[in-house]
Amino acid sequence: MPPILMTKSSILSVSGLTLVRSGNRILNKVDWEVARGEHWTILGANGSGKTSLLATLTGYVTPTGGELTVLGQRYGASNWVELRKRIGIVSSSVRQQMADDEPALVTVLSGKYAMIDYWGRIRRDDREEAAEILRQIDGEHLADRPWLVLSQGERQRVLIGRALMAKPELLILDEPCAGLDPVARERFLAFTAALAARKGGPSLVLVTHHVEEIVEGFTHALVLKSGQVLAAGPNEKALTSASLSEAFGQPVRLRKRQGRLELEIAPAPKSKRLFGKLDR
Repeated sequence: MPPILMTKSSILSVSGLTLVRSGNRILNKVDWEVARGEHWTILGANGSGKTSLLATLTGYVTPTGGELTVLGQRYGASNWVELRKRIGIVSSSVRQQMADDEPALVTVLSGKYAMIDYWGRIRRDDREEAAEILRQIDGEHLADRPWLVLSQGERQRVLIGRALMAKPELLILDEPCAGLDPVARERFLAFTAALAARKGGPSLVLVTHHVEEIVEGFTHALVLKSGQVLAAGPNEKALTSASLSEAFGQPVRLRKRQGRLELEIAPAPKSKRLFGKLDR
């Protein structure tokens, strides 16, 4: 695959991105570009490199080789600490750091300053802005509720509000449905679809194992296996039964039912099954 060149319409671009740790090649010459107006899904099995790719994009891990440009800033030649303020991240690692007694409105407000466990005087204009964001995400009723009593679905919604407070140009959703019950998951996915449809909103990157979480509005997909790109591009090109069978190491059939994607997994060969026939 030829190197990708950053264009003015690009949100991010990686070319030949390589990450080696303790002699293990975790990312292997990854090429990827996200243009403005596109919303991407990153799929792959455990160990495929999804988390490591996100860590390099946000500057928490230094790549071994290749080029990385995000929002017009090139890694190694820009202040990545300041750049992170333009990138919203919703992940379990952020969720686990929140103070139990922090009200939802303060959690949202803290996103403007990229702070965890916000302290200091709250400005009136910040409070009003955070309240407006809570209204936009249908979370007005959560404003005074402490983090400890929020449900998983409410926490995910508040974290998106927190990310939006910084007016990000790029919003990364790292397995946002993990831990949600089926009803909460569907509500969250409906909210994500609405966010993708929002005019002037941020470009979205959704990391997931589950194709059924790819809701309307997500336009492109990046499929990884063992740190390499198997497929990348518009959904109809990158998301196929063949590419996903290779990604997950087992024959699968991709189909669409009632407008949503789903995977049908073929039974594993008897020699590869972990359990024998169940006793009756």
